[in-house]
Amino acid sequence: MNLDIVILGAGRGTRMNSKIPKVLHQIGGNSMLSHVLNAARKLESERIHIVVGYGAEQIKTEFSYDNELQWALQADQLGTGHAVMQVMSRIDMKKPQKLVLVLYGDVPLTNSSTLSNLVQQANENKLSLLTLVTENPAGLGRIVRNDLGEITAIVEEKDATEEQKQIKEINTGIMIIPATKLNTWLTSLGNNNAQGEYYLTDIVAMAAADDYCAISAMVIENENEVQGVNDKAQLAGLERQFQMNNADQLLKAGVLLRDPSRIDIRGEIETGSDVEIDINAIFEGSVILGNGVKIGANVVIKNSKIADNVNILHGTNIDGAEIGENSNVGPYARIRPGTILKENTKIGNFVETKNAIIGKGSKASHLAYIGDAVVGENVNIGAGTIFCNYDGANKHKTIIGDNVFVGSNSVLVAPVTLADNTFVAAGSSVNSDVPADNLTVARAKQRNIPGWKRPTKK
Repeated sequence: MNLDIVILGAGRGTRMNSKIPKVLHQIGGNSMLSHVLNAARKLESERIHIVVGYGAEQIKTEFSYDNELQWALQADQLGTGHAVMQVMSRIDMKKPQKLVLVLYGDVPLTNSSTLSNLVQQANENKLSLLTLVTENPAGLGRIVRNDLGEITAIVEEKDATEEQKQIKEINTGIMIIPATKLNTWLTSLGNNNAQGEYYLTDIVAMAAADDYCAISAMVIENENEVQGVNDKAQLAGLERQFQMNNADQLLKAGVLLRDPSRIDIRGEIETGSDVEIDINAIFEGSVILGNGVKIGANVVIKNSKIADNVNILHGTNIDGAEIGENSNVGPYARIRPGTILKENTKIGNFVETKNAIIGKGSKASHLAYIGDAVVGENVNIGAGTIFCNYDGANKHKTIIGDNVFVGSNSVLVAPVTLADNTFVAAGSSVNSDVPADNLTVARAKQRNIPGWKRPTKK
């Protein structure tokens, strides 16, 4: 289909009480405009135009990765009709059957399937509207029909009569319009209304008066799909609805959610069978959970892959990591980018890892920092062990072989290698390589000073 999409996103959103442009406020970790664009990209269109105004450069920068987007500036916000006017010179009217779909950057939860159905019923001789029947139409434009049920106009509430205010069918603002007719109708728009603005909705009355243009409406009943955001309360409401939609999908996929109302997905999540997720878990970016994975309460996982039968205990933070099968992590562990845990590993409470590969069956049960390291199989890292990987200017690597035991409160000063089967005595500070099968004791000689006086506060 010969389709251009126009997304209106010029408004500041004064009720948001924020310097951030309204369309950049986030739902589920992505801007509202991102959600609208994602739905739009699933349609077969020639071009996507975005009308910006307040914070235009900030919005463009946010989407600078997409060179195919077309930008139009609405310097003065004079209404939705005026906004669409800014795009018309960029739409190729010479192409036959050109249609224009109008969307809104602050209406983030419209399903792409809904838009696809609307587009499929459109043609070059029809104006197609997406409307909603609601028991609470206050503040919204009403769909006016004649005795035959034909749409004759859209009336904004501020301009509506008391009789018109009783109408339950409302305008969502989303419509698909023949481009040549839209161009003609826009030139005839006036601003003689309560807002003094050029309403795009006024073209509906013009279409009704056009003998060569029909008007159709696709009526939906899911209010959340077309709910716009004007303040932080509405933003919070749609955030929760978005998360409930995600929770429903997980439940349908067989995931056990301890409380579906207390889970946040800010990206994409892929799950295997028999996955269990406790309360207040947060998933960001791209997350893959294998079969039999158990996620404890208050866990945050970002851009990570969790293999089968892994148990992530409460309070753990995992970012940019791979966790091998049958491993246990947490509680309160911090697994940072570059971490790869092989199968059957154990990372316990208050252990932090970064850029570390930890071999099969190895464990650091509590209170350790493991950074820039390669750790072999069946290694035990004692409590309080620190991998000193930074000399103040550069990072260095620690390499540990298989079956190594590192005693509690030890310091491994990189670059250093501990060969297979070595044993580090508790409290050691190791700064040179240890050969295989050696015990290393690296402690300063203890001194006891008699008669020492404790300092007193001056």
